[in-house]
Amino acid sequence: MFIFIYNRTITYPNLGVFMAVMMRIKGFFSKLFGKKRSRVGIYGPPNAGKTTLANRIVRDVTGEAIGPVSEVPHETRRARRKEGVEINSGGSKLLIDIVDTPGVTTKIDYHEFLEYGMDQDEAVARAREATEGVAEAMHWLREDIDGVIYVLDSTQDPFMHVNIMMIGIIESRKLPVIIVANKIDLPDAAPQRIRSAFPQHPVVMVSGLEGNNMDDLYGKISEVFR
Repeated sequence: MFIFIYNRTITYPNLGVFMAVMMRIKGFFSKLFGKKRSRVGIYGPPNAGKTTLANRIVRDVTGEAIGPVSEVPHETRRARRKEGVEINSGGSKLLIDIVDTPGVTTKIDYHEFLEYGMDQDEAVARAREATEGVAEAMHWLREDIDGVIYVLDSTQDPFMHVNIMMIGIIESRKLPVIIVANKIDLPDAAPQRIRSAFPQHPVVMVSGLEGNNMDDLYGKISEVFR
């Protein structure tokens, strides 16, 4: 049996025409199969309450949790994804994938983990894993994220270098973003500082732990990521 392979190269004299044809094809298949779910990444510095907030969102929808939480920094060292999370707000529904990412920081020192009772070998290993986690989080941001929930601890200074850097990266990628002023249940919380620091973006004040103002967050998610 003989198999003949016919190879033909089509040359478009006008790149604009070619791109227009490809966009029409893409539009046809988008209508045929429906729009893909948006991947919403939960980002922020370590111990801002990202996983607590992710667990609150996922539990409200599915009754499950996305991952464990701990007072030890960098407990989340690999991105975790929960698909098909349905956000209901004001009679509208939005289906998204939630991606809980490792805490992003500009410096990881193994001595930080010694304070939590780890021996040196364990602390060094933990620091290495945390560094790899930060790299993974940045990879997701560059390649696979359609929108960002950026979580900040309301008891901390929002003007930390890592926050300015991350918001700048998110803006450069033109990703829709909601900034969450978390931990408003704590007595020394000052969420208005976060609103003042980033007036160009929507800011929602919540407690992921207690569930305060989550309806406000769901309303903003439905508006921003639709």
